[in-house]
Amino acid sequence: MSPSTDRPTWLRSDRFLARSIARPVTRFLHVEASGGILLAVAAVVALVWANSPWGESYRELWTTELGIDLGGHLVSQDLRHWINDGLMTLFFFVIGLEIKQELVNGQLTTLRDAAVPAAGALGGMVVPALIYVAWNLGGEGAEGWGIPMATDVAFALGVLALLGSRVPAELKVLLLGLAIVDDVGAIVVIAAFYSEGLAAGWAAAAVGGLVLVVLLRRARVRYLPVYTVLGSAIWLATFESGVHATIAGVALGLLAPARPFLPQVDADQIAGELSTDEDVTAAEVRDISFRLRESVPTTERLQDLLHPWTSYLIVPLFALANAGVELSADGLGDAATSPVTLGVAFGLVVGKLVGVAGAILLATRLGIGRLPDPVTPRHVVGMAGVAGIGFTVSIFIAGLAFDDPALTDEATIGILGASLLAAGLGCAILRKRSGATADSGAQRPGTPG
Repeated sequence: MSPSTDRPTWLRSDRFLARSIARPVTRFLHVEASGGILLAVAAVVALVWANSPWGESYRELWTTELGIDLGGHLVSQDLRHWINDGLMTLFFFVIGLEIKQELVNGQLTTLRDAAVPAAGALGGMVVPALIYVAWNLGGEGAEGWGIPMATDVAFALGVLALLGSRVPAELKVLLLGLAIVDDVGAIVVIAAFYSEGLAAGWAAAAVGGLVLVVLLRRARVRYLPVYTVLGSAIWLATFESGVHATIAGVALGLLAPARPFLPQVDADQIAGELSTDEDVTAAEVRDISFRLRESVPTTERLQDLLHPWTSYLIVPLFALANAGVELSADGLGDAATSPVTLGVAFGLVVGKLVGVAGAILLATRLGIGRLPDPVTPRHVVGMAGVAGIGFTVSIFIAGLAFDDPALTDEATIGILGASLLAAGLGCAILRKRSGATADSGAQRPGTPG
């Protein structure tokens, strides 16, 4: 082997930037809770910035108008809406990929597998919405009933990750399944209740674009730039149709293939061929690389490509643009008595706890499904508390529900406060290690803790 191949890469070198910055950042990004931590940091920065002497610059930045001229068709939005309607489409695209993967290869493949997380998600949407309606029926904030229905999976999984071995790995899997079904509900609510008047021509163009995606898939067209251009056109048509543009991302994610084009056994054989071939040419490497790539489902490959961008850039940027609420004494006083704030807070903290835990425990009692070992009812109640962290999608729906910025701010204050309370409540319930959990590793050698 030549000396150049023994030389460490820059990341592994002893240079100051690599040693002091790059490697610590890389380790941080591999921590399960890192996405939630960045999200929390972005929210805190937004709050501090909006309430600092430079608060006006925060408001001016996100209300800056930006326009794109597409062949004489001008699309103009302020910077906050470009993030909410544009970049967040990628976030919802990844959600669509996750839903498709779970439906084909994951927890939602059979009715029995899906029963427990689906019951928890349904209870966790209905009960919070009813609590909110009880506070706001007939009031000016009545349209915000969808706000407390959402669970922020990045934050919630981050909290469980910080608890370490106090919670079994199976509980995290159950929470992920619940969050996937919860996302489906949020998408339906956004599409059906928080979209504007429908422009039939643009809607037909969006549907036509989706049909074309299906036809290209059946024709085995796999060239990503074709789908990128077509996806952008579908986004524009959806945006102009009055249906919220992020729904285009979900639809495209659901259309992505969730089964590999080549079987896994072929991939193993190819890898074996490569390891025994002493004279590998560039053409062989390209061919083997293609065949290995095709043995991984498209949904999985796209998630692997896009998830870091959505978790570490797009969602924190969304929080930075939307969480900057002015926290004046008068504003906090108004929020403390606002039915919008109280409806959101009680819906997330109480509604999620009662709805998620009650529905799951009822489903298991009726024999519809069962809890995975070694998850206990206490774990379920603690997870239900953590599910009250509604942050990202709740703030997103709040921006769609209200035209009045004052109502949006009151809802955001409720979301922030409730998310903190829900995280604390869930941690308090889960942090005491039960005997079953503590001993599960000894009783089940192969079970992760």
